[in-house]
Amino acid sequence: MPGPGPHMIYTVGSGLGLMHVSNGRFSPQHCLIYAANAFLGPDLGSFSEWLASVLGRGRLDILGSLAMDAIHHPFYYVLLLGLPFSLLYNWLSRFFLQRGLLDTFSGVPLSRKQCFLLVSAGSLSHFFLDHLFEENGHSSMYTWILSTGWWKGRAPIKPDAVIVVGFLCSCLIGGFIFINRVKAGKSISTQTSQSIKLVLVIISLYCLWCTSQIYWRNPPQPAVGEEADLGVLVFLSIYFFLPHSLCIMSMNPKECLNTTGPLPL
Repeated sequence: MPGPGPHMIYTVGSGLGLMHVSNGRFSPQHCLIYAANAFLGPDLGSFSEWLASVLGRGRLDILGSLAMDAIHHPFYYVLLLGLPFSLLYNWLSRFFLQRGLLDTFSGVPLSRKQCFLLVSAGSLSHFFLDHLFEENGHSSMYTWILSTGWWKGRAPIKPDAVIVVGFLCSCLIGGFIFINRVKAGKSISTQTSQSIKLVLVIISLYCLWCTSQIYWRNPPQPAVGEEADLGVLVFLSIYFFLPHSLCIMSMNPKECLNTTGPLPL
């Protein structure tokens, strides 16, 4: 299982990238709260379990185990602790600004909604690493990802799979070019929004195709050769694209910034 170092480096590095490309809308406070919830967040359950075992008391062991089961989860952590932690981080944001410890680039503390989004993003990013690099590669999520591939010998070549996948990929490339064509007369935000919708539609149709071949057919057939495309797409959507989208949603509005010009690397 990844330790504190990888969790912190991954999220702080991602946060610094967002700080730069957002021209400060993603502030140092955003970055710290995001990283704290990726590092310490869901592992509070593990810490509670460890503390109970060190103290060596039966009731504490039971409570520690319950805390581990409840909190060390990408969604239960947010459901159970998202609201209280968003209140805590909102207070800390004000404290950091008043003491001049950590900037928001806007002069305004982060709202409870922004903090809640960052708590959620941190939890999901924590499990981005945990699911891939724990339990000797036999975590339930990683096992499921691999199960969506075809491991019963060489996968047969299916013309319908070639047609469907080729059509979806062509729609993605063609639609992206059409939306972002030169002199389209649309703002960048509109083009980006439409491009995101296009990607979501293609991902949904791709996953629907894979699901129909793996789970709905009897007997099941390989969806895309030997590839575990369904598992990979679902995993990336939940544990990579979603947390970074939540970080983007937590950014300060452009009109609130006090900075001028892009931030230096």
